[in-house]
Amino acid sequence: MVTGPTVVITDSNLGSDADEQVLSAAGCTVVRLQATSEDEVVAGVSAADPDALVVQWARVSAAVLDAAPRCRFVSRLGIGYDMIDVAAATERGVAVANTPDYCVDEVVSHTLAMALWLLRGLGRFDAAVRDAQWSATAPWPLACRPSAATIGVVGLGRIGSRVARQATALGFDVLACDPYAEAPPGVPLLSLDDLLRGSDLVTLHAPLTDETRHLIRAETIGLMRPGALLVNTCRGGLVDEAALADALSGQRLAGAALDVFETEPLPAASPLRALPSVLLSPHAAWYSPASLADLPVQAARQVVDFLAGRPVSSIVNPDYAEASGRVSSM
Repeated sequence: MVTGPTVVITDSNLGSDADEQVLSAAGCTVVRLQATSEDEVVAGVSAADPDALVVQWARVSAAVLDAAPRCRFVSRLGIGYDMIDVAAATERGVAVANTPDYCVDEVVSHTLAMALWLLRGLGRFDAAVRDAQWSATAPWPLACRPSAATIGVVGLGRIGSRVARQATALGFDVLACDPYAEAPPGVPLLSLDDLLRGSDLVTLHAPLTDETRHLIRAETIGLMRPGALLVNTCRGGLVDEAALADALSGQRLAGAALDVFETEPLPAASPLRALPSVLLSPHAAWYSPASLADLPVQAARQVVDFLAGRPVSSIVNPDYAEASGRVSSM
């Protein structure tokens, strides 16, 4: 009896079985886990012997891949893929793909909303009114005029490039930094150091890698303008939160808006919780009912396409194919 390929969904907190429906309709056997540790993932994939994995937060390490020797494809439920050991996957001829398009509109709008909250001092005005103060100037005398403020965009992927274009449309001067991409027309492309020195607000849209971890730390914060602002809707590990909290407490920076954190949920003891100059949201920039519906479907469809031999445009390690040839010839 011929059966279809086996796909393991390692974990998902999306409350949806749409991914399972897409895979089953394509003839796949689906095994759904709720693995929270590497040992649980290893045990689950070892028992299932899958052809592909769908992963949200579970760590896909070399040990996990070795426990699934038939696995040829890993599909990430989301944009970031720092929980997947891409180098180990590439060595084993396993393709890794993220889901880059499902929430671009949402993250861009969340980023700009956070930026405007900071630049216009909305949190400070709100607190003042609630405290029976009525002044258009005292709560935030630095409320910006867009044409007099500069936003620095770090990372020019789908989201960062759109943030740059929309911030320009709102009247801001925009600077950009990305060693691997071209800037939108009219946006200067600078080094990170020069962008930090020249921006009133910096917004982060870079992937989390060994190179970018703690991109914002005491040293780089020291390059920023006194009273500058920071937005992070990308990956928490881009920011050294202790250094950021120190800079905010000492008023070296005037404020920050954060949707992502080094540890999630944000620990109760985090000093960021107590700082009135910080706007916090719970890794929610991606969310809308539409994006929630799209994510599992898109992640599952690319599994189906890959296993059927159709191209998948979001593969992040195209070198896997060369390694795959070496592995299959052994």
